[in-house]
Amino acid sequence: MKTVQIAIDGPAGAGKSTIAKRVAKSLGYIHIDTGAMYRAITLKAIRCHLDLSDQNAFDFIDQTRFDYVDGAIIMDGEDVSRRIRERDISNSVSLVSSHYIVREKIVARQQRLSKDLDIVMDGRDIGYNVLPRANYKFYLTADVKTRALRRYKENLDRGIENTIAELEEEINARDAFDTRREHSPLKPASDAIVIDTSNMSIEAVVDTIIAKIREDEA
Repeated sequence: MKTVQIAIDGPAGAGKSTIAKRVAKSLGYIHIDTGAMYRAITLKAIRCHLDLSDQNAFDFIDQTRFDYVDGAIIMDGEDVSRRIRERDISNSVSLVSSHYIVREKIVARQQRLSKDLDIVMDGRDIGYNVLPRANYKFYLTADVKTRALRRYKENLDRGIENTIAELEEEINARDAFDTRREHSPLKPASDAIVIDTSNMSIEAVVDTIIAKIREDEA
């Protein structure tokens, strides 16, 4: 039976995880938030007091279990969905995810998770690296002020306090790091559909993606 893979990439705060989740729900597909996996690994490394700059310190990934349950990421039996969104993780995950060994191990895990499933997977290198043969590829972007405001509102809902100015600074720094890293930098796949979400509601973006998929099915 032929399966369908949808890749959604984009920078921090572009709304890709929220949108990917809604697209998956609408289509009845599985949603995999790959960024959450890198955040969870970062959390585990911090808890283990490891040197985050040492890529050889991440052998524990092979013994780490991930499950996705009702939109939550479960690491080694613990729901870490809220904890991985806190500032210490946000400020460290780009460094951790830049390591070749970390990316190699996590990408292999992501590819195994997506095998034989109808999925919507979001991240930063899904369309050209993790799922290069995905049926549909989208790259979501937005201006920094819009992304910072979105992240601010998300954090308030999670009980995390930041200022918009702090979030703009963090997003700019992460954009610079992610686009310049040596291994699997943030960029759209050459055949991705780019959507600027700056002036679009979540519902409008979801509708745009669903319409494209339905158009091809017709």
